[in-house]
Amino acid sequence: MTIWKPDLSHHTGPLYLAIADAMAAGIEGGELKAGDRLPPQRILAFDLGLTVGTVTRAYAEAERRGLVTGEVGRGTYVRSTDTKRTQPLFSIRHGETTELLDLSLNYPVEGNRGLLFAQATAAIARDPAVASLLNYQPAAGHPRHRAAATELAVRVGMPRDPERIVVCSGAQHGITVVFGSLCRPGDVVLAEELTYPGIIAVARLLNLRLRGVAIDGEGLRPDAFEAACRKGDAKALYCVPTYQNPTSAVMSESRRAEIANIARKYSVVVVEDDVYGFLHDNHPKPLSAFLPESAFFVSSASKSMMPALRIGFVMTPPSMTETIAETVRTTSWMASPIAAEVMTRWIEDGTAADLVRQHRAESRARLAIAERILAGYSFQSAPGTFHIWMPLPAPWSADDFVGRAATRNVRLIPAKPFAVTGMVPQSLRLCLGSPRTREELETALGVVAKLLASGPTAARFAVV
Repeated sequence: MTIWKPDLSHHTGPLYLAIADAMAAGIEGGELKAGDRLPPQRILAFDLGLTVGTVTRAYAEAERRGLVTGEVGRGTYVRSTDTKRTQPLFSIRHGETTELLDLSLNYPVEGNRGLLFAQATAAIARDPAVASLLNYQPAAGHPRHRAAATELAVRVGMPRDPERIVVCSGAQHGITVVFGSLCRPGDVVLAEELTYPGIIAVARLLNLRLRGVAIDGEGLRPDAFEAACRKGDAKALYCVPTYQNPTSAVMSESRRAEIANIARKYSVVVVEDDVYGFLHDNHPKPLSAFLPESAFFVSSASKSMMPALRIGFVMTPPSMTETIAETVRTTSWMASPIAAEVMTRWIEDGTAADLVRQHRAESRARLAIAERILAGYSFQSAPGTFHIWMPLPAPWSADDFVGRAATRNVRLIPAKPFAVTGMVPQSLRLCLGSPRTREELETALGVVAKLLASGPTAARFAVV
């Protein structure tokens, strides 16, 4: 065993990341060599004066980066340079050679979309008209692709107006181009106090001041939103009214109308993220439909069809379509017309609607599994959601819980990445669609249930 104790005195931020960073530096500087066995987690935790959970999470993070490998019964070892080089930086989906079960990433199950994609691209390749898609397209998108995106918007309650549609490279790109068009560095943007981490990243990229607004079981609270608007410096609101990320809340139509009226009263622009809306059997009228003159409706095919398509769209206020299209041109020139063609064909031939029906049925089946396995524990969900929000019973800390789950090959995500304010609840977002099968989901949730039943004290002193 290598005698290794990292110096954390100059590190800031989460301690588990500081340990993983120190490990990376030690490998780079030669202090740690390929094949070295690292100290057992409980010993390093004692040496550093930390909980075992924190060190466990650090080792799991180092393994995710490809720095080390763990062998049951033998310990944790530094990987060889060649092995490390071939290890992906981010493991988006667990592969065939690992038993890791991932409940941290939010997307519907794969189904047969690989076969459907192969059939669609083969048909496109055979079509003589495809030549027109191999050149530059209008920044707002090919007219046929804009019309297809309009169909997706209409299905959830938006008006049929393809002239207001701008095709973009996924919803994240759409959010970025909208805020890049609307805001200047230093502008204040409001968001739910727990929100999609992508908007936090966009705010950092554009040097915007993100300000959290209180939420409840329906999402954004009107009284808290009006209080934030009353300060007079808010430029825009970003929100997820349908299956709010991360809490899964669904905002009622009456509240959407109330939020729209407050935004209109204080001249605050609304950016509505509706990437999960397709899962709702009876989608409430979008917030943007109550505020057509100053709301941007953003959605995509990534969740409903296939993440790799990277095709989304923005339905803009009538006066802003050209501005948003120009920002798309600035950031990517255009969205991929080939990917947009796949989306369009799937919408036209009914494949998209079939995928939505499959996702809705699967989401309900998986939620039923979660309700059965986690019976007796409190969590927030809604019919159709692919993620649930679980406050942890005291005295669990979310970081310790995540660390303990990692030792059992289950990846979870705590509340911190979603928090806009400094108040971070001890909670988890559990994503039900990420495991490939329902059986894998049962296994992963079973680990969560066992940890909840054991409690943090028993987990902390378990042999690692």
